[in-house]
Amino acid sequence: MLLATDLDGTFLGGKSVDKLKLYRLIRDNEDIRLAFVTGRGVESVLPLLNDSLIPNPDYIISDVGATLLNGRTLEPIEPIQSLIEKKWPGKLLFRKKLRKVKGLTYQEVPQQRRCSFYYEDNLALDEVKKLAAEYECDVLLSAGKYLDILPGGINKGHTLKQLVKMMGFPEDQVLVAGDTMNDLSLYETGYKGVVVGAAEKALSQSTSGKENVYQAKSPGAGGILEAMQHFSEFKSFYREPERVPVTKAHGEETQLLMVYHRLPYEKREINGQVKRVPPKSPNGIIPSLLGFFEDGRSGAWIAWEEHSRKQPVGSTKNYIDEEKYPNLIASAVPLGKKDIDIFYKVFSKEAFWPVIFSFIDKAKFNHDHWETYLKVNRLFAERVAEEADHEALVWIHEYNLWMVPGYLRALRPDLKIGFFHHTAFPPADIFNIIPWRRDIIGSLLQCDFLSFHIPRYIENFVDVVKSHAPVTVHSQVNAASQFLTYSCALGIDKMTKEIEVAGKKIRLGAQPVGVNVANIKRIYQEDKTQKQIAELLKRTKGKRIILSIERLDYVKGPLEKIRAFAEFLEEYPEFHGKIELINICTPPAQGMKIYDKIQVELDQAIGKINGRYSSLEWTPIRYFFRSVPFEEVITYYAIADVAWITPLRDGLNLVAKEYIAVQGQKEKPSGALVLSEFAGASVELPYAILTNPYDSKNLKETLLHALTMDENERSLRMERLYETVSYYDVQRWGKEFMEELEKAVQ
Repeated sequence: MLLATDLDGTFLGGKSVDKLKLYRLIRDNEDIRLAFVTGRGVESVLPLLNDSLIPNPDYIISDVGATLLNGRTLEPIEPIQSLIEKKWPGKLLFRKKLRKVKGLTYQEVPQQRRCSFYYEDNLALDEVKKLAAEYECDVLLSAGKYLDILPGGINKGHTLKQLVKMMGFPEDQVLVAGDTMNDLSLYETGYKGVVVGAAEKALSQSTSGKENVYQAKSPGAGGILEAMQHFSEFKSFYREPERVPVTKAHGEETQLLMVYHRLPYEKREINGQVKRVPPKSPNGIIPSLLGFFEDGRSGAWIAWEEHSRKQPVGSTKNYIDEEKYPNLIASAVPLGKKDIDIFYKVFSKEAFWPVIFSFIDKAKFNHDHWETYLKVNRLFAERVAEEADHEALVWIHEYNLWMVPGYLRALRPDLKIGFFHHTAFPPADIFNIIPWRRDIIGSLLQCDFLSFHIPRYIENFVDVVKSHAPVTVHSQVNAASQFLTYSCALGIDKMTKEIEVAGKKIRLGAQPVGVNVANIKRIYQEDKTQKQIAELLKRTKGKRIILSIERLDYVKGPLEKIRAFAEFLEEYPEFHGKIELINICTPPAQGMKIYDKIQVELDQAIGKINGRYSSLEWTPIRYFFRSVPFEEVITYYAIADVAWITPLRDGLNLVAKEYIAVQGQKEKPSGALVLSEFAGASVELPYAILTNPYDSKNLKETLLHALTMDENERSLRMERLYETVSYYDVQRWGKEFMEELEKAVQ
């Protein structure tokens, strides 16, 4: 079988799931030959040859039939190409002769042996045809706006017929496919043909009634698949994939696009080859998001990937795991190192991060960097618009991509957009110090659904919107069913569920991220983990272990904690030699100089304490300034008597939940959780010991309470905490977000 297909709107068009299915059929069947037959110039076809998802063509007919190449070697196929060349007087001649013709604009696109224009309704078409005829050339109109002047008798169909004859293909084994009048000549060859769904009306009318032409309902690749099942000659080449079929309940009609800050795999060099491997994702968010595609749901994962200007970008699209997720692709937005550094490591951390967590004295606003931020967000939006099916669902993550909804709504008003904030969201008087606050809020209001960790952040967002525009609150619900209300710093009794701004309704939700309890349980029960836990218990015998795990960041309050611990040791000497603080501090991303000062101060503070109190038998603080594998972290969670989690501000804090998840695996949980009441998780965990990290006296008192708490009370509290964490796990978080997004767009 030879499939001779137009590209845009045909082979590259239609639903993502249909494209992947068609490409897989061609790639897996060596008896299917493929010819690209396009109006594009060769230069604009070449990037497709680097796309790992698209099968390489055996032949390329480009320039509306004026160019014919071997798809593997890119060499001209002779003598057909030379015969076409002899008929062509040159595009410069026509550009010169037609430059004063009204209603005609030259197309600045790669083209050979043709001359292409955009035309308007006022075009003097007879004048153009007359000139073309003088040089024995033809005029071809398509899509109501394109005009091509071609060598006489040359078109897509003519060149394809010459190729089929030269190569000796059986004519009854050729299937042609197209969607515009540019493709009409393909159907005049006598070969079997398909006009795909959503084709140009004039093409459908021109081919209507032809026995050899099938009028498909599905657009693009889906129409080609229809034709393969319709024509008896091609049925043997069609087969359903041997994978779990997509059911309507799981989104047969709805593609899902994940727009995230990183790809769901990492690149590592293994035995001299760069391979994609699963990332280390302790909180389980990435596996949870991937879970939406396990049933064969169609989707794309959009994230940035660094590339060097010295090297070609290459393919930006790959299967993530073709067997497990057959209809999911990773589509990377290639960024240079400079843009990544400014967008992610400098601007986002210097301008937005301090504001989000109310450290406004640390905020720095650079308008040049803002332009880079806009550029990157625009690139993300363009990539989503390119990959998305009609009315697809889009799930955007995090403040780094605040401007994507605005750009995307303008590009694709049909899409259904959801946004999740993994950070806190500050009150209006804090957020509004951002110079670009109106732009950001205007973009976020283009979403159909906005979700935050906790009700307080929803109300902060609504207050910010109210400071910019009239807001109608359509519905509110009680927060008490899942969250604390008046009993903690971030508590609130009611949360807004739907607002209307300028005639647009936006649904709001509080869905705190959970942890992957099943994965934690699996790791905890492994023999290797149990042996390491036993070894650690042996090493720390006779000591109470206090555990602190955090990323190096001033919002986590690492210095405040260490200083409070120094005071605790001074005020309670009876604990000397009996407690140890295991302080795991994960370094920030390389190049983030904003954290250099706090690192030096933290090193000095810890050194001062250990220098004062250490002995051969006892070191008060065991300090790890490095990334620790999650499997090792679980062993520390298991032996810790107290988890001391005291950020000054935190959007949620998954460390607290991970600690609870591990303690819940023990036959009798024995740990106690001391948690900052300014961490979002505090409103979910009523049995934690809440502390005020700004008050060193309270920090010390709550630590003392945790260390001296009755064993039965500790166990009961942890059991209640585990009930909450295991119920509201990461799978429930993802499921609830999708349910809310789908409600918002119904």
